[in-house]
Amino acid sequence: MLRGSAGPTVSRAILLQTMALAALLWLPGAADALAQAAYWPPKLVRIVVPFGPGSTPDLVGRIVADSLQAHHPGSSFVVENKPGASGNIGTDAVAKAAGDGATLGISLGGPLAINTLLFARLPYDPERDIAPVTLLTQLPSVLAVPASLGVGSVAEFVARLKSDKTGLAYASIGAGSLSQLCMEAIAQHAGAGMVHIPYAGSPNAVTALIRGDVQAACLPAIAVTPHLASGAVKILAVSTAARSPFLPEVPTLKESGIDVQSDAWNALIAPGATPSALVDVINADVRQSLGEAAVIAKLKAQLIAPAPSTPQQLRDRMAAEKLLWADVIRAAKIRIE
Repeated sequence: MLRGSAGPTVSRAILLQTMALAALLWLPGAADALAQAAYWPPKLVRIVVPFGPGSTPDLVGRIVADSLQAHHPGSSFVVENKPGASGNIGTDAVAKAAGDGATLGISLGGPLAINTLLFARLPYDPERDIAPVTLLTQLPSVLAVPASLGVGSVAEFVARLKSDKTGLAYASIGAGSLSQLCMEAIAQHAGAGMVHIPYAGSPNAVTALIRGDVQAACLPAIAVTPHLASGAVKILAVSTAARSPFLPEVPTLKESGIDVQSDAWNALIAPGATPSALVDVINADVRQSLGEAAVIAKLKAQLIAPAPSTPQQLRDRMAAEKLLWADVIRAAKIRIE
């Protein structure tokens, strides 16, 4: 027994802790989970991004990887791009990896929720094969139009939309993307039709907007704001629930009379077989990164805000995303074969 006035208390505390740990180790898989959690990260951690280099998920993934690398100089954090099939290919690579903390993924609403409504079949089940770790970031999308369209507000845009019998064209960054769903929701609320023209990415869509090849687009704010100074494009509204701190003077769609909300976000995921104890360790590590001043500054430069969460909050967000877009997808008859 430890000597001193606190000796018996300390001894009892140590005994209770030992008994509690022993009891935990009797639980199925608990010993493995505790061991894995204690030794994370391994020597090499792959962070799979299901979109190409330069995309927002890629940018976020590299910022997080750099921070984790600084925390764990004995390990290597490697970002691996696996684009294709609206994010399904890279997400499937994470789903089918071992749940040992050596493979993580950056993902978003498409591969984690919306794609279940767009594709007849996915190679993975987001609810069964994916372990949510944490939300990472949120970023505003904006409704933008070319200056040549001659409208300066959402009300004027809707009026033009309704009066144009041939149907205005809008750009998106791909079939089933959030940029398409946002524009379809706007058209449905306005009671008018639009022509969808998909592009390979935000830069291509913005170029089409500037040239007047399309008359509108709902795109990440950072893709549009560099072109405001030239006067070639106008931002009419942000699609977030509240005004963006990055664009405080721009009204929301709802403020402007169109009850549409489209929140773009990125998240960190792990294979579904990952023990919850290990998920919690990774969650805590990444949340620390998202709170660092250097990380916040890098994200802010891209009009992106950190938005860490618990694993359950991310799972709830995935479920909410499906509910948010199910009616829009059904009404627009969007389907990807």
